[in-house]
Amino acid sequence: MKLTGDKIFKISATIIATSALAILLITGYTLAVGSVPVIQKFGLNFFFGQQWNPIEGKEVFNILPYVLGTLATSGIALLIGVPLSLGIAVFLVEMAPKSLSVPISYLVELLSAVPSVIYGLWGLFIFQFWMRDYIQIPLTKYLGWIPLFSSSQSSLNIFTAGAILAIMIIPTIASISKEVISAVPNSIREGAYSIGATKWEVIHRWVLSYGRSGIFGAIILGLGRAVGETMAVAMLIGNAIGPVAMPISLFQPGQTMASLIANGFLDTTRGSLASSTYIGVGLTLLFISLIINVGAHVVMTRVFKVKGGAVE
Repeated sequence: MKLTGDKIFKISATIIATSALAILLITGYTLAVGSVPVIQKFGLNFFFGQQWNPIEGKEVFNILPYVLGTLATSGIALLIGVPLSLGIAVFLVEMAPKSLSVPISYLVELLSAVPSVIYGLWGLFIFQFWMRDYIQIPLTKYLGWIPLFSSSQSSLNIFTAGAILAIMIIPTIASISKEVISAVPNSIREGAYSIGATKWEVIHRWVLSYGRSGIFGAIILGLGRAVGETMAVAMLIGNAIGPVAMPISLFQPGQTMASLIANGFLDTTRGSLASSTYIGVGLTLLFISLIINVGAHVVMTRVFKVKGGAVE
């Protein structure tokens, strides 16, 4: 069979496209095989229990506090980061003069290139004390009777980790949202202004509504980074172990699945139950990430009814 240029291109593109699926399947299979010992030993209690005891002969490994810690920090990151990101994107596209929007856009994009360990160091030496003095102490003073705002003495806690994650996902969400808003046809804006809409109404009811599918995709990408972030979280969350890591309060030390793996995996022996535990945590993290991404695509296709890149 003679291979033409089109056939070679088609075969090459197919191989490249399927390689992503192959990598995912290989990774999932490797994690699934490695986590079999710990799942066989603890069963569903591995996922829903709270105990953590690495002492040899008395090992108990349950990961519910770390799953909830991951969801808590990611949720905090979205609650703080999404409004700020959309505000930045709207300002750069709709309000700022070009002489100001161009350099600020570059700065926002450069923030995404900063290594996470740098955010962690800044958070460890500066940011945690701001959070303690201006948020943790006032909220604890006036709302400490609510369990969610009850405080420990440490400023290395779930809220601090979630806030640093918010800062880290802002460049991703803001940059993509800016491009989405920029792609909204000017005819949409002109039509809205022609019927007497204010600038706020144009942005809120027409521009953001028109680009909502793209903005939602940007938020999901930011959430994906927040869920999997490791070093900055490990440096700021307090790294609690066992039942005390349950995220009952925003201001208590906790742990995420990613930080748990980073803190403990290198100290385990290959083939041991502890090693299998960390692999099981990785499998759970992969599964949660897949659920987030698949769920996002379902929402984008069914709720937003995206066809051909436009929202009906």
